[in-house]
Parts: sequence; C-alpha cells; structure tokens
Amino acid sequence: MCKFIIGLLSILILVSCSEKKSTKNFVLTGNIKGLKKGTLYIQRIKDTLLIPIDTIKINGDSHFTSEFDLQSPEMLYLFLDRGVTNSVDNNITFFAEKGVMNIETSLDFFTADVKITGSKNQELYDEYRKVVSRYVDQDLELIQKKLYAYKNKKTDEVLKIEEEQKSILKRKYLYTTNFAVNHADYEVAPYVALAEIYDINLKYLDTIQKSMTPKITKSLYGKKLIDFIAARKKDEK
Repeated sequence: MCKFIIGLLSILILVSCSEKKSTKNFVLTGNIKGLKKGTLYIQRIKDTLLIPIDTIKINGDSHFTSEFDLQSPEMLYLFLDRGVTNSVDNNITFFAEKGVMNIETSLDFFTADVKITGSKNQELYDEYRKVVSRYVDQDLELIQKKLYAYKNKKTDEVLKIEEEQKSILKRKYLYTTNFAVNHADYEVAPYVALAEIYDINLKYLDTIQKSMTPKITKSLYGKKLIDFIAARKKDEK
C-alpha cells in the first residue's frame, strides 16, 4: 500500500511539472542547427543602444528557450556570439509579441536560413521586406551603372540615373505609406513609418497616425510615432 501511494505521488508530481506553464507573457523557443557552443543574447534598442534582455549559453544542445515579460510588441534582436570565430552574419531581428514565438535557423547561414513563427507582426514585416527588397535591388543596380557613367564622364547618363533613383525612392516611400495605412491595426505600421520613412512629407505620417486604431496608438511604436510627428511639426514651424 505504501509503495502504491509513493508511486501515485510520483506520477502526480511528474504531471504537475509537465503542466507547469510560464509565468511570463512572452516565450521564445528556437534551434540553431549546427551550433554546439556559443552564447545568444536577446537585445532591444534603448536610447540608440542595444541593451541585453536575456543571455543564453549553448553547450552541446542547439535548442534554446527564453521567457520574459513584454509590455508591447517590439522589434528585438537575437545576437549570436560564436566564440572562436567572427562573422558579420550574427544578428537576427524579430518582431516579438505576447505569446509563444519560434526561431529556427542554422549556424552556417544564421540570417539567411531563419524561419520565424508565432507573430502576426513578424509575418506582416516579412511581407513588407520582401517587396521593399525589390526597390533596394533596383537601386543597387543603378548605383553600379552610375559609377560606370562617372568613370566614363557621361554626365547626362549620371543625371538620368539619379532621376531613376529618385523615382524608386518615391515608389518605396509610397508603398511603405500604403502598407502602414492598410495594416494600421498592427504595431508594424508605426514601426515601418519610424524606421523607413521618418523623413517623408508630414502629411503622409499624419495619414498613418490617423489610421491607427486606439490599441496601436497606445503601443510602444504608436506612442513613438505620435511623439515624433509632434516634434517634427514643432521643428518645421
């Protein structure tokens, strides 16, 4: 009978442990295939500096978990310190929001192989970057052509290329504005406005602000956008 009671108590303890839930409102899980040893830092930007939120030591097992409280959806950074080797491929941005998120990638192609799930803001941001990357690629091609034209002293061609670059930039800014307005019920809207088109004509930023839902105006980036617009209006008077 005693053995039965002890066994039952052991089962209850195991079940209780397996059902234990995080007390934090944000959980990040992940796996970096091929990573045997290194340190991961989860960071946020504060006053233009990257500030660590959590430090994760990897020693043998490439899987990781981090838990902490998140006040508002926010762009965070997963930085990999490889230890013995240096690489510029060591920082992943991810749009964190309350709930469970997962990051899967590899050691060899840390940023290129990354797959991030569990965040609607991240999903929308990926969609945005996919389109914007086309404008970036077009501009890079024009930069190469412009350098060639400079080298060969083709002034007229240089001026023509510069006009094309202005056109690409204008299309990128208009796309970003439309994206923000169309997704004004997500925190990604004020974020892209602040990160990508902060110097656009104020009327476009005003349009984005007026489109934001009450929930987004109270968010981290919603408040920052409102404050930024107010500061620009004051400076431009």
